[in-house]
Amino acid sequence: METNNKEQLNAIRLRQSKQKKAIIEQLKKIPVINVACARAVVGRASFYRWLQEDDGFKKAVEEAMAEGESFINDMSESQIITLIKEKNWSAIRFWLTNHHPKYANKLEVITNIKQEELNEEQEATVRNALK
Repeated sequence: METNNKEQLNAIRLRQSKQKKAIIEQLKKIPVINVACARAVVGRASFYRWLQEDDGFKKAVEEAMAEGESFINDMSESQIITLIKEKNWSAIRFWLTNHHPKYANKLEVITNIKQEELNEEQEATVRNALK
């Protein structure tokens, strides 16, 4: 009977290991947990439980998410460049606003500060507050 339990536990661990690897691979392609779980046929509750219980899995998920985000960023830039080549004004404006200082949104801050001398009473108050 005990051998049966060990075999079942080993089977569960093997299945979970395969599912975890499948999730990691999906996150590298599309860094969206819901999508990765659905494609790996794993419930989100299991995913989050594994994330809490398994530090190695958590680290692998973080790395896969970063890789996936980098992949999506590269793909997005490629698409923007394609739109720019097609003379899409919105894409051109977006690119220039975010990549060229001459066209970036600007915020100008102007201030007029006068520094006044403190009288003896104010200076004493400041010194007491700093103690």
